[in-house]
Amino acid sequence: MTLPRKPKGFMFDLDGTLILSNRQLGSYDPIPGAAHALGELDTLGIPWIALTNGSAYPARKQAPRLRDVGLPVPDEKLFTPNSVAAEVIKERELERVLVLGTQGVIDALSELGVKCLNPDDGKGLSCDGVYVAWHPECTMDHIHRACDAVLGGATFLTASDIPFFATKEGRSFGYSCAINGAIARVTGIEPEPTGKPSEHAMGFVADKLGIDAAHVGVVGDDATAEMQMAVAGGAIGIAVTSGSTSAEEWNDQPPEKAPDLVINSIGDLASACGLS
Repeated sequence: MTLPRKPKGFMFDLDGTLILSNRQLGSYDPIPGAAHALGELDTLGIPWIALTNGSAYPARKQAPRLRDVGLPVPDEKLFTPNSVAAEVIKERELERVLVLGTQGVIDALSELGVKCLNPDDGKGLSCDGVYVAWHPECTMDHIHRACDAVLGGATFLTASDIPFFATKEGRSFGYSCAINGAIARVTGIEPEPTGKPSEHAMGFVADKLGIDAAHVGVVGDDATAEMQMAVAGGAIGIAVTSGSTSAEEWNDQPPEKAPDLVINSIGDLASACGLS
């Protein structure tokens, strides 16, 4: 595999690419070579950001935890689907959004100017949007309330509709995907993702890096989340084998999910891209 062109900036996935967390997202282990890869890009003056599909925490809380385990990710370089969702919500002029997510999700959106409604709040309060994110404490009552809102015309957004993500204990299923499935089955309306592989996310990444999407190196371990976004967005797909997809599985991907390059170690990123 050879790159179609040299990347001018990079977007990194977190889980399976730079870190492996436990299934409760309570502890992180950096993947060997990850800190080196980020440091080398900094030395070369090449811009990068991290965009995770994880929505449980605001960047200001998650980034310090990454730095605590030796991964040099500044607050201002870490983004989540909540970051993208806030922009979509403002563009759509959604006045109040019912959030099926942890307090961390609500805090992240509130800090970005979104008026959030907790599903346990007063039942008489209306909303014009529903946003499903990391919500391990979801109840049937929450799903019922979300279904009522979507059937009443509320815009149905989600942080992620990807079924699995890589952890130290192996692959874990995404809560938002499961919740989305319940709401979609009842309402007949599919959610609109704001995280990877959405067009919203790709546009957000290019904007934050300040370069055209065609020159963005999208680095990740998931064929759907990262590589599908790269192919659809005309970016450069760079796959790693440290997460949910093996080298053999990368070779078997259909064209719409096929990476431009597969690297076995994230630490080799700069040299593999011809940058050092």
